[in-house]
Amino acid sequence: MVDSTFYEVRENVTLADVAKVTSATLTDENKKYEKIAHIATMASATQEDICFFYDRKKKENAAKIKAKACVTTEELKQFVPQNVIVLVSENPKVAFIKLNEYMYAQKKPSIGIDTTAKIAANAKIGQNCHIGANVVIEDNVEIGDNCIIEPNAVICHDCKIGQNCRIGSNTSIAYSIIGDNCYIYTGARIGFDGFGFQLMNYQHHRIPQLGRVIIGNDVEIGANACIDRGALDDTIIGDGCRIDNLVQIAHNDKLGRGCVVVAQVGIAGSCTLGDFVVLGGQVGLADHLNIGSGAQIAAQSGAMRDVEAGAVVMGSPCVPFKDFMRQVSFLQRNSKK
Repeated sequence: MVDSTFYEVRENVTLADVAKVTSATLTDENKKYEKIAHIATMASATQEDICFFYDRKKKENAAKIKAKACVTTEELKQFVPQNVIVLVSENPKVAFIKLNEYMYAQKKPSIGIDTTAKIAANAKIGQNCHIGANVVIEDNVEIGDNCIIEPNAVICHDCKIGQNCRIGSNTSIAYSIIGDNCYIYTGARIGFDGFGFQLMNYQHHRIPQLGRVIIGNDVEIGANACIDRGALDDTIIGDGCRIDNLVQIAHNDKLGRGCVVVAQVGIAGSCTLGDFVVLGGQVGLADHLNIGSGAQIAAQSGAMRDVEAGAVVMGSPCVPFKDFMRQVSFLQRNSKK
């Protein structure tokens, strides 16, 4: 059950509301005024809750459902107990998201600027913003309307942040332009020096990093992720990208629209990713690679060459997924001889 201590919970939600919000069909119209208190898992739901059942592999568990109601598919409703009210949905996963957004919301801090925040006189702060304790906002920073800047965040000089953004506590942002509706999670480091050195007279001399980080609209960047600014060209994160915790994106990298980069990925400098590329956890990319649109690189893989659009690859060095599975099968067979 969702803890209302941490979240705002909508009350008096009826099954008619559920059907409307999720575009599901209530199989018993006489039950449309029945109320539910929470969304819960199939295993934990009580007589006050609603659950979701969309995985045929769990049909045996479905028989044990004790919820008041269950959202499922036409195919799977036969496995739900007779005493549970069924709502039929074409896509219960999407229905779950819609109902979740309808019933629950994160608690938002109050509008205003904390007295301990340090804001430059020439910084521009939009309307209806929350600026938390000990925030530092330097010269010429621009922040749009309805933004939340959490405690101890640092926004360095001349950065621009769009509307409806949330910058997590202890985050540091420099040399960056960020679009609208972005969420930068706690502890992220964006826009600082890329890892560039030149060996001169047996000493590593830092190469000046003169680019920026450009982040599009509707981007999420996870906790403690690091995105370096470009050396000359900009580092670019396209609209709709989702970057997980503990990801390293190096200088001059360019991500297209809707890319998903999972935890502990490391992308070396000057890589270009097309649209909707997926990098699984702990993937490593060598520098100057081109990863085509729609490509998927499985977890713990290492890419040393370009990857074609739409390809699904795995291994280190990565190869097409079917080839990788053949290699594994070959090793398993021959290791037993």
